[in-house]
Amino acid sequence: MPLPKAISAYSLAEATATSTQLRQQLRQYAQAYYTQDAPLVEDAVYDDLYRQLQQLESAFPTLVTADSPTQQVGGAVLAGFNKVTHQAPMLSMGDVFSFEELAQFDSRMTKAIAQATEYNVELKIDGLAISLRYEAGRLVLGSTRGDGTIGEDVTANLRTIKSIPQQLSQPLDLEVRGECYMPKTSFEALNAERDRNGEAVFANPRNAAAGSLRQLDTKTTAKRQLDTFIYTIVDAQRYGISTQADALKQLRQWGFHVNPESLVARELPQIHDYIDRYQGQRDDLPYGIDGVVLKINQLALQTELGNTVKVPRWEIAYKFPPEEAQTILRAIEWTVGRTGVVTPTAVMDPVTLAGTTVARATLHNVDMLREKDVRIGDTVLIHKAGDIIPEVSQVVLSKRPADAAPYQVPTTCPSCGSKLIHLADEVALRCVNPMCPAQVKEGLTHFASRNAMDISGLGPKVIAQLYDRHLIKDVADLYKLTATELAQLDKFKEKSINNLLAAIQRSKQNSADKLLFGLGIRNVGAKAATLLLAHFGSIPRLMAADADQIVAIKSIGQTIADSLTAYFANAQVQELIEELTAANVNLTFLGPTTAATANFFKDKKVVLTGKLVHYTRSELTAKLTALGAEVTGSVSKKTDYLIAGADAGSKLAKAQQLAVAILTEAEAQQHLDEVKE
Repeated sequence: MPLPKAISAYSLAEATATSTQLRQQLRQYAQAYYTQDAPLVEDAVYDDLYRQLQQLESAFPTLVTADSPTQQVGGAVLAGFNKVTHQAPMLSMGDVFSFEELAQFDSRMTKAIAQATEYNVELKIDGLAISLRYEAGRLVLGSTRGDGTIGEDVTANLRTIKSIPQQLSQPLDLEVRGECYMPKTSFEALNAERDRNGEAVFANPRNAAAGSLRQLDTKTTAKRQLDTFIYTIVDAQRYGISTQADALKQLRQWGFHVNPESLVARELPQIHDYIDRYQGQRDDLPYGIDGVVLKINQLALQTELGNTVKVPRWEIAYKFPPEEAQTILRAIEWTVGRTGVVTPTAVMDPVTLAGTTVARATLHNVDMLREKDVRIGDTVLIHKAGDIIPEVSQVVLSKRPADAAPYQVPTTCPSCGSKLIHLADEVALRCVNPMCPAQVKEGLTHFASRNAMDISGLGPKVIAQLYDRHLIKDVADLYKLTATELAQLDKFKEKSINNLLAAIQRSKQNSADKLLFGLGIRNVGAKAATLLLAHFGSIPRLMAADADQIVAIKSIGQTIADSLTAYFANAQVQELIEELTAANVNLTFLGPTTAATANFFKDKKVVLTGKLVHYTRSELTAKLTALGAEVTGSVSKKTDYLIAGADAGSKLAKAQQLAVAILTEAEAQQHLDEVKE
């Protein structure tokens, strides 16, 4: 989208005001995209505004500031990560958006090098730029691009990615760079899981990859199934490599994951064919691409051409236009999820997009709805975010009806009428009424789902009928259903009734971790439920545990512990568990329990004394209790072990007097390490 008027029509005052506004907008969008991994607008919108600013700064050079987005690379370094200073800057790339602009770039290159150009043409992977350093062939540092000069140390997270070699076949000192991305299948699975857990979904695979790589818990990164394509060897000529094409071959030989779709091309028609081919195939690729990159193939020429303050002169990115369709928005529907998150969906005239008919598209959340100023009756452009999720990208303002009024975001729940809450740390609206019919139905559906209690035949439509006819109000009521009651349901005959009753009966025998996950406790997913029940052995024992005992379990954090203790403290929940018990639903873990495993401290009486270095007193107490020990406050003849820290006093003297075994904190730690899960 060009500037609203010709650049020659701008006075210096107008250009100053417009460029100031553009910088402010672009900084806001860049902060959301690079630092928060939650974009407010589509790439094409950002690119349009960026090009407008470039036009103004080119025409009015005095407007260029050092902190302008046109002079900056990437985003900020997040708190929580160590800073890494790049030995060579990690620059951005210049962009072009048409074959005409591509021809202009080729003309500049031909003129600059005074010879026929040869390019290595590569797919532009939609991910997060990374750098990997090796010493004597061993991976020692992995970092993000950050602001181009200083990035984030994410070595531990990058080590979880299977395609990154930890040890090279040769003892090389080496730095390579490339892209970390999330495959489309991993993206779909992650968003499905986040949706089930009531969490905000990622807008696209790029932001999902960035958010996953910036996790402070490496286990979260590991389960996100990230991948990489490496495409740059820093100082490649040092290894006898003279072209970019040879660099890719060498990277493969060293064991890196390299995208196979590159091409050496000398003529623009070859490059046009390559662009057309992959623009048409982008939906079929297992990873996201948003364009094609041209690089001068000869590395010596790259060095000769050099860089601007922000971009290399010897490469350019041809950005694909977003595949969009235009349609009219007729309504906005709000749906209530299992955890109360209320999400807007655009209902539109059906339109074909990327080979499928689309009539509904996500608006994500209130902030994005307001940012895009979507109104009923608007003509909107839609596209598939990350080539997967239909999404409203922008309003076609030139086609806005004269009577289109600003959309009023609901203040009450569309299901129960309760007041909606917009929490300060969330972008979503939330209904906090636990008896909200929509939440209850979603919760019942989740309870019956395959990964939970796996009650075949109990889908959303059957749940809705049972709830609306007042046959069930919570999960315990499922175990009270009779054949007579099920006969009231539409299209339920004898076979359907018997099958559902049999499935409900079978679910009583599930391992208790299935039940715990099925209860839909916020932040408690299927894996956490298994870890919890493997440790405590049963739901009643888990209910009796405090937060310190829960958080002592490896991989279980404070957020999960707080959710569990708050949930089980609720009187209604306690009554629900009693009803499930009365219905003979199994509350015991049927797999091997970690707490039952023999260990050094199991069934021992332990006393703590003195100053501890690696634990607080409560942390060590929780760990010992989780292993089956009884931690008491005083030493007696029945005490098995005294764990003595520094400056131990009377308890140590008494233990020595009674010949109680005494362990240092280091010795206790050694025994704890023997039983780490």
